[in-house]
Amino acid sequence: MIRAFLAESDVNRNSIREMQKTMSTVKESVKIMTSTIIAIALVLLCMGMGSVQIPVGDGLSIIWHKLLGQEMPAGIDPSMVSILWEIRMPRVITAFFVGAALSVSGAIMQSLLQNPLASSYTMGVSAGASLGAALVIITGITGTIFGMFLLPVAGFSTGLLTVILVMAVSARLDRNLQNHTIILFGMVFSLFVNAILTMLSTMESEHLQRLVLWQMGSFSGKRWPHAGVVCGCAILGTLLVMRYHRELDIMTFGEEQAMSIGVDTKKTKILLMVLSSFLTGAAVCFSGIIGFVDLTIPHMVRRLFGATHRVVLPMSMILGGAFMALADTISRTLLSPREIPVGAVTAFVGAPFFLWVYFHERRA
Repeated sequence: MIRAFLAESDVNRNSIREMQKTMSTVKESVKIMTSTIIAIALVLLCMGMGSVQIPVGDGLSIIWHKLLGQEMPAGIDPSMVSILWEIRMPRVITAFFVGAALSVSGAIMQSLLQNPLASSYTMGVSAGASLGAALVIITGITGTIFGMFLLPVAGFSTGLLTVILVMAVSARLDRNLQNHTIILFGMVFSLFVNAILTMLSTMESEHLQRLVLWQMGSFSGKRWPHAGVVCGCAILGTLLVMRYHRELDIMTFGEEQAMSIGVDTKKTKILLMVLSSFLTGAAVCFSGIIGFVDLTIPHMVRRLFGATHRVVLPMSMILGGAFMALADTISRTLLSPREIPVGAVTAFVGAPFFLWVYFHERRA
């Protein structure tokens, strides 16, 4: 009789665990769906905001008829169609996927290096990618179609070169590639590359204004080809990173545990840093240096959805994109017709968040 009672108790416990697991899954799904809907609505609102206000209903009608290749309804102003389809939409979509790429890159860096303040910005990848883009601008070949596609290649190459240099120097001093060693030399290389950018800005006076604007970040003048390239790079990079979401989960708990389970931490770390450089390089080449997005958004996502990278990576992409689209809208509307560099808008949010994370970690 006692055995029967214990068996029944075990069944009840298992049933309760299953119910709790199901409820947790449902709550997570609801949060994901709600956040995605809010992000999409925010992007649509950003497309309609500006010196010429476009109602959401008219905007959806324009997008629908354009996608289907149909004639516009009689009540819609042709100039409104041109503003939305040719100016606003490419700019907002470019901003969305730049934010998405930077956020995913930041999530990778924080997990690999087990440091809440690690990001492609603080590791020097953004500065390296920006240096490559600046060299392309100075050579004067960005005005051609080839130059448009050369920007992400140059940004990825110099960003990757920065990572290789950081990893090589770190490996010479620390064969195990400890995380604090990588972070230290990442910050050193970031300062060094920023000094080179400052020298280039001073020496190339005819390109000074464009280079300075580049270092502050802007989405001005972005068109559909820019949106298409950065969209493809962001989606491709995120899909490749998603293949390693289990390794990222394991490495979050420490390299020793990951190695004991059988993860090749050194190889995985290098591969994921290359993918992070690819995402950062593609983003920086179309926007300039924009900091703090890759720092703040992954933290926000982990607070909302937990630390599982199967959820963290796609939600970082969605929420990071929506945040960047909102920041760009603020930058072009707050002091209209003047435009604030979008990097300044993200810094207003990111700098206080950076300090909060630092002091929170010290208290912990």
